[in-house]
Amino acid sequence: MGRALAWVLCAALAAACGGADGPQESDLDRLQRTGVARIGFANEAPYAFLDPASGRLTGEAPEIARAVLARMGVAEVEGVLTEFGSLIPGLQARRFDLIAAGMYVTPARCREIAFSEPTYAIGGSFVVTRGNPLGLRSYEDVLGHERARLGVMAGAVERGHALRVGVPLARIVTFPDAPSAVAGVLAGRVDAFAATELTARDLLAKASSDRLELAEAFRDPVFDGRAARGHGAFAFRKESDRLRLAFDRELVAFIGSPEHRALVAPFGFTEAQLPGDVTTAALCQP
Repeated sequence: MGRALAWVLCAALAAACGGADGPQESDLDRLQRTGVARIGFANEAPYAFLDPASGRLTGEAPEIARAVLARMGVAEVEGVLTEFGSLIPGLQARRFDLIAAGMYVTPARCREIAFSEPTYAIGGSFVVTRGNPLGLRSYEDVLGHERARLGVMAGAVERGHALRVGVPLARIVTFPDAPSAVAGVLAGRVDAFAATELTARDLLAKASSDRLELAEAFRDPVFDGRAARGHGAFAFRKESDRLRLAFDRELVAFIGSPEHRALVAPFGFTEAQLPGDVTTAALCQP
């Protein structure tokens, strides 16, 4: 055997076996060895946010993550604050181990990352100025008012809803986060801000202005004969299969349990927001 061929075979064997130092450690093995998981979040209440009083990372997603990871032998969670639109690139760049931000499962996102089974299902809402001057109660209403401008958060599904309904891109204003979008409504930059119902309610509860309200009788868009309800889940890198599957085993047993319901109740989640029998495999279908 020539030296060149021998070198190629040795290199191939080393790569297949993880190199000279043995098999590469999986994400699951690393988390269980260190006892620490890094989670990406976007500071959007009630899904994931830093409590201003204590500085503690909390919300629906981080609290569920803590409970599930503890069952896997991972006792500590470290939050990595990231703009919502940068969560997927941050996950792919290994800045954190999973996304815990209440991110909706969509076919487009499923092409980039791997989702856990869903933890909740919810509809949307509009934040508008008091009296809702343009009468905006649906994406179709925004489309019908030629001067209506809609605010959305970067990377969120509401932008896609608006475009699918036909709202011109020129009348959609993207903000880096929810508080900026609310400020945009108050400043008159947009006439409504589209968000999940719980996000909108939380923003109004914390708003320092009484000039805002929820659009009454809001109507979710209907696509393919079904109202567009969002299903939130945790997200993992495609190559983190062992970690995701181990997480899912504990998650599926946890969702809907008395412990789960008590854990998320302070954030406004009730039995009405349970995901039911909807699966991530179905949500990832185009």
